[in-house]
Amino acid sequence: MNERLMAEILQAMLQHLDNSKMMFLKQVLELVLSHYTVESIDETCRKEDSKGLIDKFISAKRIEGCSEKSLKYYRSTIDSLVSSVDKSVTCILTEDLRLYLTEYQSKRQSSRVTIDNIRRILSSFFSWLEDEDYIVKSPVRRIHKVKTAKNVKETFTDEELEKMRDECDELRDLAMIDLLSSTGMRVGEMVLLNKEDIDFSERECVVLGKGSKERIVYFDARSKLHLQQYLDSRTDDNPALFVSLRAPYERITIGGVECRFREIGKRLDIHKVHPHKFRRTLATVAIDKGMPIEQLQQLLGHQRIDTTLHYAMVKQSNVKAAHRKYIG
Repeated sequence: MNERLMAEILQAMLQHLDNSKMMFLKQVLELVLSHYTVESIDETCRKEDSKGLIDKFISAKRIEGCSEKSLKYYRSTIDSLVSSVDKSVTCILTEDLRLYLTEYQSKRQSSRVTIDNIRRILSSFFSWLEDEDYIVKSPVRRIHKVKTAKNVKETFTDEELEKMRDECDELRDLAMIDLLSSTGMRVGEMVLLNKEDIDFSERECVVLGKGSKERIVYFDARSKLHLQQYLDSRTDDNPALFVSLRAPYERITIGGVECRFREIGKRLDIHKVHPHKFRRTLATVAIDKGMPIEQLQQLLGHQRIDTTLHYAMVKQSNVKAAHRKYIG
């Protein structure tokens, strides 16, 4: 308790004292408090206030437009921290967070990417507490971004895409493959589409992306042809663009698409066939053919251009050709 009291006093004085005076104050506090035992008279209340602050933070993020899926991830991540540290969020220190992240990674054998995602969420939460004057300074400030290895993620080759198209024995699956590969839309955006959302004359449609933001995506002539063939073959009256293959013909889910693609991948012995890989493939091809990164950012619906750059991996063969052209 003495250490917590000292930490709170030091945190409150951060904006008033320079480093040398802070060090002197710390020495004085250590000397004085060493002669006393401090007990909290409202420890129960201090722990219970965490739930209320977390609720307020989630409400703030909801107003900002975060999806319910993201909000659920935010809450579970923060709840896990509070449960493990067993302190009020206003009393958590940088050392507590470092120990928590270290133990979390050790127990669960989590990747660096996962740990950095947790750090990022906690940084958002404690920064909000700081902005709202619940704490003086975020304890995450001194915890830097976790360095992660930049793995070149796989994309589909032209041959693999053609093999998947040839393997489709359902018009629906063929139309989904073409739509994903030509638009680069997210699978979550695709399953929300209705038939009336498709503008065949302009070969475009409006999708609802992350943060409930709408954007226009474009599809090619092959996608138009196969989509029309699929819709013409339908006998149901469901407004959804893609539905299940059997009655009662309900709107297809993200899980249904993923399962279907996994089956196709297993039959063809193609590694990791999943919807997001089509999006990554389109980004890579677009960059490879010279599409300006800002236009690709708009097409993919990314808020930050850094995110777009993670998707677009320039082929090494083109790097070699560019080197010969411009350098030697």
